[in-house]
Amino acid sequence: MLKKLTPVIVVEEIEPHLSFWVDLLGFEIAIEVLEGERLGFVILAKDGVELMMQSRASLRVDNPKIAGEPYREHTPLYFEVDDLDGIKRALVGADVLIAERTTFYRARETIVRTSYGQVVTFAQRLGS
Repeated sequence: MLKKLTPVIVVEEIEPHLSFWVDLLGFEIAIEVLEGERLGFVILAKDGVELMMQSRASLRVDNPKIAGEPYREHTPLYFEVDDLDGIKRALVGADVLIAERTTFYRARETIVRTSYGQVVTFAQRLGS
């Protein structure tokens, strides 16, 4: 039985990319693991949502069998939210690709790109 899906985002360095998740969106660092003098792995959490970030150097040590795999472009992330307007206010300074749109599946969406190139959609269902 499946319980949960947590994306693992592989980046060269974690530190430059934490501000999007922590400072703008209010995620907390639930777990951090150093790889040498730098962060090698973190779990970020907010409101029951988790995502993981791992540096390529850490991945080579932790799981060398998959570290050599060619990582393709990031899979877009899609977050369903209760308050899209609140999220939009928090995203000041973010690279906004689409400020707002309404979809055929009845959702208001804002789409941004993180500093490491990940496309992230925040969506609020109409009527919620």
